[in-house]
Amino acid sequence: MRLLHTADWHLGRQLEGRSRLEEQAEVLDEIVRLAEEEAIDVVLLAGDVFDSVNPPAAAEQLFYESIARLAGKGRRPVAVIAGNHDNPDRLAAATPLAQEQGIVLLGYPVWHPLRIAVPSSGEVLCLAALPYPSEARLNELLSDSPQAHLLQEAYDGRVKQLFRQLAGDFSQQTVNVAMSHLFVAGGISSDSERPIEVGGAYTVRPASLPAEAQYVALGHLHRPQAVRQAPVPARYAGSPLAYSFSEAGYAKSVTVVDVRPGGVADVKEIYLTAGRPLVQWRATEGLAQVYRWMDEGRDRNAWIDLEVHVLEALSQEEIFRLRKNYPNFVHIRPVYPEQEETEGFRPPAAGMPVDELFRQFYRRQTGGAEPEEDLVHLFLQLLHEEEEEVAP
Repeated sequence: MRLLHTADWHLGRQLEGRSRLEEQAEVLDEIVRLAEEEAIDVVLLAGDVFDSVNPPAAAEQLFYESIARLAGKGRRPVAVIAGNHDNPDRLAAATPLAQEQGIVLLGYPVWHPLRIAVPSSGEVLCLAALPYPSEARLNELLSDSPQAHLLQEAYDGRVKQLFRQLAGDFSQQTVNVAMSHLFVAGGISSDSERPIEVGGAYTVRPASLPAEAQYVALGHLHRPQAVRQAPVPARYAGSPLAYSFSEAGYAKSVTVVDVRPGGVADVKEIYLTAGRPLVQWRATEGLAQVYRWMDEGRDRNAWIDLEVHVLEALSQEEIFRLRKNYPNFVHIRPVYPEQEETEGFRPPAAGMPVDELFRQFYRRQTGGAEPEEDLVHLFLQLLHEEEEEVAP
């Protein structure tokens, strides 16, 4: 049996107000194509289908169209669980229609595994599916203690118990897989993930993953990665697109797993190419370096986080010119010489002119940038008007 493991689609997510829906459609097209080319028997989607509990209609339409294409009119089973971003009721609402195409939509934790007949391989997948298991979705109070470490112990123990219960029907005649959306200790996170643990309370130890499974498919962390010290092969598939600049330079992928009843899982990554990459520019030589890179067409198809080293504050006109010539700048951050910070603060000398006091304050607040003369003039004008108002 050949499984395709993916997760964290976050459909509807934006990047600083910029829609990613077109990119998301492209990467889902690529996943559908890979499912055909790789002769995938089952698709596992490990949570965070959407980016919010109330996704836009276009994101929902893209999701349903994509899983229908993956299912191929019931030819290929698809199993989807809710993540912490998903509304579990809303995700499972289409179950009556989805079941007709061999699609499982699971919003809340259940207490029994799913037995999925796989037509293409003639085998049965026994899936211990555990959607995001928060206290609220479990409808349980795991600990009445306010101490985080006690809640963490209780949470880890409950998840371990749930996995043990779900794995109770595993056998040598079935392919046995666990799937969940949670944070396993030791995983490498990124800025684009909404934390699901409070002070580390919603954290699961690697050893608590079910040793009876042949593979554990995980969602939540956006960087593709294996879980170290897990008792069996366990992996985060990662998000198919980069959703924050902390993921710049990291390749995106899906995970393909070959496994037979009673056998050892063979796990491999297949890298994705669709969507715009997120890159970071560090222009230590100033604006001239930025314009040189723009003339070269560098990273023309990417979203760019720009850090440019300058001596004076960037004017709004300059920032507008940069964005007009390169609309894919997401952030433009000027960096100034740290003059006052390195020299330490020195009180202004007695009798120092007001305009020089303002310049010194401006340099200290901006890390060394020199204020434009128009700004100094405006400050002096406002100060003069204030003095006139309070004069007797």
